[in-house]
Amino acid sequence: MKAENTRDATPAVVIDTSIFVNPDTQRLLGSGVNAAVRAFIRLAREQNLRVYVPVSIFRELSHFVDQDALDDLRAHAIVRAPDIFGLTIPAAVLHFFIRDIRQRIDRGLRVAEQAARSENSAETVRRLREKYREVVRSGIVDSVEDLDVILLAKETGAAILTADEGIRSMAQVLGIETFTMRDFLVKYGSSHG
Repeated sequence: MKAENTRDATPAVVIDTSIFVNPDTQRLLGSGVNAAVRAFIRLAREQNLRVYVPVSIFRELSHFVDQDALDDLRAHAIVRAPDIFGLTIPAAVLHFFIRDIRQRIDRGLRVAEQAARSENSAETVRRLREKYREVVRSGIVDSVEDLDVILLAKETGAAILTADEGIRSMAQVLGIETFTMRDFLVKYGSSHG
């Protein structure tokens, strides 16, 4: 099946779970996940936006959003997976990604070594987990769901709406326009609330 061409006049956006579950982003749309989803759908309709949701993100949203709000989203959005076999990305992206992973693993190892040298307590383990997560996973594409958002945007020519730093970082390398919810509302209006 040939990819949809969204490079026409109709603006298109691929959404990420974070816009609805991140408390700072969610608050810009409504009080609670379901209200945020419905407010986004209203805004997308008002602005005649083509909305894409990767299947993996739709599945992830089903853990946070009630069935009625999910059905509303499904009725408005194009829910599909990226064409992972037909899509190509520059090798430089993989090169940067692997180099970044290696540096993060090294920093994570140093955090673990520091924890091993300190007192052995529940608080030490908690701090280790927190610091390790920060140095290894923060600001990087660290899930298939994140990658699906980027690949679907690349394939369709859509922008990305996310609160995730890792997605924004990789999208920037690939030349994909990204929006935080605040920026998105500035561009497309905040008549949602």
